[in-house]
Amino acid sequence: MSTNSKPLDGFVVLEFSQFLSGPVAGLRLSDLGARVIKIERPGVGDLCRNLYISDTDLEGDSTLFHAINRNKESFEANLKDPKDLEKLKKLISKADIITQNFRPGVIERIGLDYKNVKKINPKIVYGTISGYGDKGPWKDLPGQDLLAQSRSGLVWLNGNGGEAPTPMGLAAADMLAGHYLVEGILSALVKSLKTDIGSYVETSLMEALLDFQFEVLTTYLNDGNRKPVRSSFNNAHAYLSAPYGIYKTSDGYLAIAMTPIPQLGELLKLDSITTFTDQKEWFTKRDEIKKMIGNWLIKQSTQYWLDILQPADIWCAEVLEWDKMMQNDGFKVLDMLQRIKRFDGLDIETLRCPIRINNEVYKSDRAAPVIGQHTKQIIEEFSL
Repeated sequence: MSTNSKPLDGFVVLEFSQFLSGPVAGLRLSDLGARVIKIERPGVGDLCRNLYISDTDLEGDSTLFHAINRNKESFEANLKDPKDLEKLKKLISKADIITQNFRPGVIERIGLDYKNVKKINPKIVYGTISGYGDKGPWKDLPGQDLLAQSRSGLVWLNGNGGEAPTPMGLAAADMLAGHYLVEGILSALVKSLKTDIGSYVETSLMEALLDFQFEVLTTYLNDGNRKPVRSSFNNAHAYLSAPYGIYKTSDGYLAIAMTPIPQLGELLKLDSITTFTDQKEWFTKRDEIKKMIGNWLIKQSTQYWLDILQPADIWCAEVLEWDKMMQNDGFKVLDMLQRIKRFDGLDIETLRCPIRINNEVYKSDRAAPVIGQHTKQIIEEFSL
């Protein structure tokens, strides 16, 4: 772990955000060295504290909350209390970055929107995440991940053809929007450092998901608006031909990416697919070819097939579950795990920042705060 300074050391971020998207942005800024202060409602805090994705409870908070709020501070403030608002305005005058993900119109009613905040601090970089932007018929709808995925068309790319649309098994919209916001914030921060002029940075769950699909949407927009056609057998990408997919073997699963079908047939000793020499057929007869491959691969173990395909430089991989993945040296060498702790004895294992700069791995052992843990300290430090 590095003992050197991090790129954002000395920068102060005020996080008026909860649930996932905004806190994900704060997490990454914190990982890179920024001091992130969560502004939390007294006695309640970030609602993500009680958003459980398992039955595991960690000192009264969910594992999800701990995963995305490590290495942050907590400042209790009632946004409807004039005295607390005055304290926050003083804090804003000394901050570098603000993030917020209230529904459109809420932060304006509180009086802490960018128009008002930049009067307090003209250099502030102000980042906002919404569900669908601040205009149009969707602007007031809940910015929830599954709903955004469903409206974006993404769910029609997953699962097999003929089956129901399938969402990603992760909060993809929230995670992506948080990371896109960081990209915008860092760009605006460079501008602020050069010009002493702040910026208003916006993104939304929908924009994040649309950009996530830029490759396939560009295809759709330029090939006559033909809808994606999912393979009915082992679909892994609606726009890619056979053999692209995951196949069951006698003891597990094998992923095979883009590979010339005749070459694959020769290596597998599967004569029935060596005759598909026309690349157009790899798509038009995709399901037929993939079923032939699937019926053949299930006869032997995953390692048996890897020993044949990998020496021939075929793009393939064993499909690993988390336990087996973490036992592999390929995972261990990345040093992705870290332990985080808190004053009350909380001690949990989680992941580190995935970014390395100048070969330095960034870790922090400070767990997510309890509600208002740093309020008194911050009031004294900033003379609020």
